[in-house]
Amino acid sequence: MGYPETTDAFAVTDIKNWSTFTRKELPLKKFEEHDVDIAIDACGVCASDVHTITGGWGEDIPLPLCVGHEIIGKAVKVGSKVKDIKVGDRVGVGAQIYADLTCENCKSDNENYCPNQVDTYGAKYPDGTITQGGYSSHVRAHEYFTFKIPESIETAIAAPMLCAGLTVFSPLKRLGAGPGKKVAIVGLGGLGHFGVLFSVALGAETYVLSHSPKKKEDALKMGAKDFIVTGEENWAENWKFKFDFIINAADATDRFVLSDYFSTLKVNGTFHNVGYPDKPLSGLMVQAFAPTGCSFGASHIGSRPEMLEMFELASKLNIKSWVETIDISEEGCKSAVERVYKNDNVRYRLTLTGYDKIFGKRD
Repeated sequence: MGYPETTDAFAVTDIKNWSTFTRKELPLKKFEEHDVDIAIDACGVCASDVHTITGGWGEDIPLPLCVGHEIIGKAVKVGSKVKDIKVGDRVGVGAQIYADLTCENCKSDNENYCPNQVDTYGAKYPDGTITQGGYSSHVRAHEYFTFKIPESIETAIAAPMLCAGLTVFSPLKRLGAGPGKKVAIVGLGGLGHFGVLFSVALGAETYVLSHSPKKKEDALKMGAKDFIVTGEENWAENWKFKFDFIINAADATDRFVLSDYFSTLKVNGTFHNVGYPDKPLSGLMVQAFAPTGCSFGASHIGSRPEMLEMFELASKLNIKSWVETIDISEEGCKSAVERVYKNDNVRYRLTLTGYDKIFGKRD
């Protein structure tokens, strides 16, 4: 059948064989007047992809499934009511592809919390079609969730910003990162490295908390003021009441002694999570919050205005993701997700490229 009815995708068909990708045609939803069709040129590989296909966030996922929600490509078709995008534009799509845009959350620039929001892959549209992600030839997205990419940011570097970058930029902004603030980033991985880059860019004094000293040099190159090794005994003693807030970008929170982290917060500070573990937190006593009066929270990606502001800042200050590229194929997808799963020397994002080699030129 092929495009425009289907996308040519690399899909997972069995979570027991989660890193085995099979090439197959998967249906796209009906094209509507606010839709944009994108011929994909690159897609970042997110830890969310791995948590999903391994069943770590729940085994009830629709199969076959094509993951990938850090998508950049060329607009090849635009709906009759699309205003700001034209055929030929280089555009991107992140982790959200649809919302009702009528509810109070949407009207207040919180469409990422819309009760009717639809994820870019593995979610169901109102018509029942399952969304499919960016390890594929094409994606069909609502214009509100489609973004022009600044010319100054190359495709492979821009792709990971669409999910990982936005996921940390949003809470940094909402929690007030800027001059005079002291911010700590837990975990220097795919999310965490963006946390450092954007916290520094916003003017905050930025620190990295990591269980291992091996990434200290990278953290300092990104602009961190200091690197704190949480694997050392009594590591928190010298940092009590230091940070206005902490952004936790690690997915091993279930293994943290959280009271140690809370002790480093200023009074009424916030420990904010953007990395989600596969396992629930256990043994967390309410009393652990009392010594600093701190709060504990989490967030879901970010809004359209935050995405636009993030790309403007990245373009203005020449902020670049630390990226390695891998050509898309069955083996390329397999290698990418397995490396992310094993944390196999990923510094700090992987981007699938070479789409024309597999799918040909697409118009």
